[in-house]
Amino acid sequence: MSPQSDDFFADNDDLRFYVDHWIDWARLASEVEYKGFSEALADEGEGYATVGEAREFYGEVLQLAGQLAAGEIATRAADIDKAELHLEDGEVVFPEGLTAIFDTFAETGLHGMCVPREFGGMNAPLMVYFLASEMFARADVSVMAHFGFHGGIAMALLVYSALEGTATVDKDGGGIVDCRFADAVRDIVENAEWGSMDITEPGAGSDVGALHTKGVQDADGNWFVTGQKIFITSGNGKYHIVLARTESAADPDDPMGGLGGLSLFLVEAWSEDDDGNRQRTVTISRIEEKLGHHASATVAVEFENSPAQLIGKRGEGFKLMLLLMNNARISVGFEGLGVCEASLRMAKAYAAERMSMGKTIDKHEIIADYLDEMQTTVEGLRAICVDAAFNEELAQRKRLRLLYMAPDDPDEKKALEREVKALAWKSRLNTPLLKYLAAEAAVEMSRKALQIHGGFGYTTEYGAEKLLRDALVLPIYEGTSQIQSLMATKDALQFILKDPGAFVRRLAQARFDARFASGPRVRRVAGLRLNVMLAQRNLMMRIAGKKAAGLRGRPVMEWRKGFVDEWDMRSDFAPALLHAERLTQMMVDLRIADALHTQAKSFPERGDILDRHLERAEPRSRFLLDQIRTTGDRLLATLRGEPESAAAAAR
Repeated sequence: MSPQSDDFFADNDDLRFYVDHWIDWARLASEVEYKGFSEALADEGEGYATVGEAREFYGEVLQLAGQLAAGEIATRAADIDKAELHLEDGEVVFPEGLTAIFDTFAETGLHGMCVPREFGGMNAPLMVYFLASEMFARADVSVMAHFGFHGGIAMALLVYSALEGTATVDKDGGGIVDCRFADAVRDIVENAEWGSMDITEPGAGSDVGALHTKGVQDADGNWFVTGQKIFITSGNGKYHIVLARTESAADPDDPMGGLGGLSLFLVEAWSEDDDGNRQRTVTISRIEEKLGHHASATVAVEFENSPAQLIGKRGEGFKLMLLLMNNARISVGFEGLGVCEASLRMAKAYAAERMSMGKTIDKHEIIADYLDEMQTTVEGLRAICVDAAFNEELAQRKRLRLLYMAPDDPDEKKALEREVKALAWKSRLNTPLLKYLAAEAAVEMSRKALQIHGGFGYTTEYGAEKLLRDALVLPIYEGTSQIQSLMATKDALQFILKDPGAFVRRLAQARFDARFASGPRVRRVAGLRLNVMLAQRNLMMRIAGKKAAGLRGRPVMEWRKGFVDEWDMRSDFAPALLHAERLTQMMVDLRIADALHTQAKSFPERGDILDRHLERAEPRSRFLLDQIRTTGDRLLATLRGEPESAAAAAR
């Protein structure tokens, strides 16, 4: 087997393309460095003299992350996978190697990578964190997952404080200088504490509205949380962001029932007395025994009248949680990308050395095709990862600027509002596609890496089986792949419903571009777009046909209301829900093609990556379109409980 790289940043040309050439660091830095750029700020350690200096620092952080990933994490990955986490006096005990890794992180200050300087952090863009996460995940996903619950929770608390209006902002110098959760943020940065996101409960996984954990307020206005949460990653930490029910409703249609009755809380799991003894208010009841992610503490926690702080307002819990979840899903995208990169590297290294029938197996056609497809997937996935992270970060930072430092000029303010809305919409469209592809690709690629290793892949010698074990959870947590596809499909079709005429015009343009646009790449990308829109049109026509049939017997004057306003996602959109994953796969291929095509316009050498992607995406798109057009009616008829004759007629 080829020797392990000693730097996961330096050895990755595609990653460095984004850092050196593609990411608009100037635009990110202008948002992050809210005080601007000057020699005086640089001399005082409060900023940089130029954008170039900021960009140089971001590169240095990524170089450090790449070296730590290769030298500190990857070298210990096998050992910490085999070591067991265990409970001792109610506390999770880490293996020695994992403790050593996070001691190093604490020494380097990486837990405060994106935290503002006022709170002891490095004040780097979130983009730097995401790119570092890819390298950490390539080394070991357990470490990457736990790392995210240090700085990630600190940043979430800062954002929540800003959104609820409890942050102090220096409007002259710009930026948050204090906030309601400042002590927790500094504790995470300075003392390497961490937190968790506590959502899942027994019987309430994807169905968030079914949560039973309660938040109760006493006569003095103090809040307390009671309930059980399970599958909580890094739930052995101090700071728990907990989703709990505060409102009840007898009527299931009451807006304060279901999701509308949820609120968000910060619960500190323990306090310390004067002698430093820990007094727990949150109990760890067990450590989950998992197939993979062995070095990541996934626990069940019990809240029993645990003192809590309400975040935001009552009933805003689900909305606020989505802000945290969106970042978490992008983070999982980079985690999946890291697993894909590790799988590709492992498979290529083994195939280049394994002899069979007179040549190394990377020269055998089937294996060569596997490796080519894996590389194409990694490069396409990285393209949409970076785009999604960029749009999400700008959307969040500009939203806060709009809240605290909105332009005085009305026209400038309206322009900023439009920009925030556009960025948020892009992020909303990209995130489920990114999370879907990253999770599914990680499983597929780690499976191929194991297969390429043959019998050795089934042993623990090379680590291929570990990659597969670690990858299998990615399509499950932070929203299953099926939830991501449903979200992406719902948004796409509801966008059509808002302006059907615009959709028809875009469809006509896509049809024209696919045949007559200048340049073969433009036509091929347009062909993918046309297939996506044809699939969407097919689904909308089937939905509309069923909806129109339901209007029979109603007065003509009520038809418009029934057809335009009265939509039920659970029943009216059944054909789309059935084909959601197929449509999502088509939209993912188009999104990658668009991203790579944009790159190729400025960097012609990127055209080869686009061509390889199109070579695989085009036949896949045609196949999925055919499936959407020709299948599903029989199954839907059966699900509706229609007689066998009706189901047969639908075939």
